Amino acid sequence: MTTARVDENKQPAEPRSAEGHSAEEQSSARRSAPRSPGFAQRVGLLLVIAALVVLFGSMRGAFFDQQLVVFPLLRDIATITVVGLAQLAVLSIGHMNLAVGRMAAFSAMFMGLAYQNWHLPLYVGLVIGLAAGAAIGALTGWIITATGVNSFVVTLAMDFALLGLVSLVYSQFATMAAFTAKPAGMAELRDYSLADICVGQVCGSPAVPQLMLFTLAAMGLVGYLYSRTRLGRELLVVGSNITAANLSGIPAGRRVVTAHALSGTLAGLAGFMLAVTSGSFTAGIGSEFMIPSFLGPVLGGTLLTGGVVSVIGTFLGTSLVQVIRQGLTTLGVGLENLNIYLGVILLLALSTERIRTAVSTRRTVSSS
Repeated sequence: MTTARVDENKQPAEPRSAEGHSAEEQSSARRSAPRSPGFAQRVGLLLVIAALVVLFGSMRGAFFDQQLVVFPLLRDIATITVVGLAQLAVLSIGHMNLAVGRMAAFSAMFMGLAYQNWHLPLYVGLVIGLAAGAAIGALTGWIITATGVNSFVVTLAMDFALLGLVSLVYSQFATMAAFTAKPAGMAELRDYSLADICVGQVCGSPAVPQLMLFTLAAMGLVGYLYSRTRLGRELLVVGSNITAANLSGIPAGRRVVTAHALSGTLAGLAGFMLAVTSGSFTAGIGSEFMIPSFLGPVLGGTLLTGGVVSVIGTFLGTSLVQVIRQGLTTLGVGLENLNIYLGVILLLALSTERIRTAVSTRRTVSSS
């Protein structure tokens, strides 16, 4: 579930190799082979996160405050991880979604309408918002397929279009530029932790917000899609080599639409989670999603060029960024300096990916 990749040149295993090695010998060699670089990267991220938690906690004891720091930190990680998964969905095919934040706002707008104007229950409104996100994502993918225009250009244009549309709807239908109706269960979802969920005498941790359950569900579904289903494998093939995908009979155009629809759906879920956290649905939801949407997947091992994704890596990459943000905030670092540090982290992540790709290519050439 954690990492999925496609290898176009992989052939069915034979009883004996061309060099005459038996199947047993080949199996033994595979067992003794080192773990993938993705595994090492995720372990490295986990160690860095642990080290930073200890460092920030030793410098400011308040960093370990359960209600004021840890609970909000995990709630932010839960939301931004879903944002990262939304970007991961299109990165898997070698595309990008610069409108991920506006798609979150577009979906949240429908949820706000459902709650305030249509008086629908919490989860019915959520389903409507997710459907709206999937629709706008699918439309974006269809435009890319139909026109052949680069995803960068199309999603940038979609970002501006949605900015105007969402602002217009809020100005016409919302009070004070926000939908403030809170359906039953919304306040509890914002404030309650896993300690409020008990099985018999066993309860969860009071430091973990219930919103984390949405993130775990999204991670499980996305991880299953890319590691266990034919659709997920076809998405990775399209990202690795779209020409080979077309030649092998994969409907690449439909897969592009599917990837963008999935991205819009996950963006809608992130918009819902952010609205629950803030307590209202506004046109500004998702305005700060774009950079975090790339940071988590790229730090976690997802390739910008497509063909390789890492779900758990996205969670760890997002956690690293949020721990740094929260730690620097606890230490009193200003917002301007904080954004500089996050920009540097993104540059380092992109440089690391470029180096990793070059090393992998060199190894492939030298071994052939």
